[in-house]
Amino acid sequence: MGNNKNTKNKDDQNREEKEKKRENEKQKDERIEKVGQVTLDENALHHKIHLLTIIGEIEGHDNLSSNAKTTKYEHILPQLAAIEDSGEVDGVLILLNTMGGDVEAGLAIAEMIASLSKPTVSLVLGGSHSIGVPIAVSTDYSYIVPTGTMVIHPVRLSGMVIGVQQTFDYFKQIQNRITGFVCEHCKVPKPRLEELMMETGMLTKDVGTVLVGREAVEEGIICEVGGISDAIAKLHDMVEKKRADTK
Repeated sequence: MGNNKNTKNKDDQNREEKEKKRENEKQKDERIEKVGQVTLDENALHHKIHLLTIIGEIEGHDNLSSNAKTTKYEHILPQLAAIEDSGEVDGVLILLNTMGGDVEAGLAIAEMIASLSKPTVSLVLGGSHSIGVPIAVSTDYSYIVPTGTMVIHPVRLSGMVIGVQQTFDYFKQIQNRITGFVCEHCKVPKPRLEELMMETGMLTKDVGTVLVGREAVEEGIICEVGGISDAIAKLHDMVEKKRADTK
């Protein structure tokens, strides 16, 4: 009688564990589908790594087309605040494949990432163009895959602009904020970054420079060429070192 009861309790416990596992997997799938985020917590070191994706165009104050792949900064900023406040998140991995987008929104995301106290690593996949550059360098360590690209160019204007001096001064201030942030968070000197921005012989009918993989590392913008295994291994190492330092 007692054996039957123990067997039943074990069966109930196993059923509950399976249901809980299915529910957790369902929630992970929903988070990935809705906001491109998930917590990586099934590693041997038992670190909880928050995965954040910056995909498509970075959407700012204006809504983009429903057909466009976008990263909405009003979703990213609260999530970054929640990550900082969480006692469970050990580190943050950021995957980028973005064409750029809203300058103010992109710079706000970059500033938030740079101010996190948790270890952070970024990985450029496909590309991290325009305002995606500050986001890529905002982490503690950065990677780019061999075929990944970064487009360095000045702030662009779209639509009709009244060409008064105040307008040009305003955009110069924005440009200085971007270059200042990038140079503060990577090894590229400001004169070299401005030189890359104003290159006239690479982009057709435009100014700027396309850097592919190792070129971004050689210019001092990205730390290292690597893939997802390198980025995750680096982040685990940084988490371990931080834990050791706090003991």
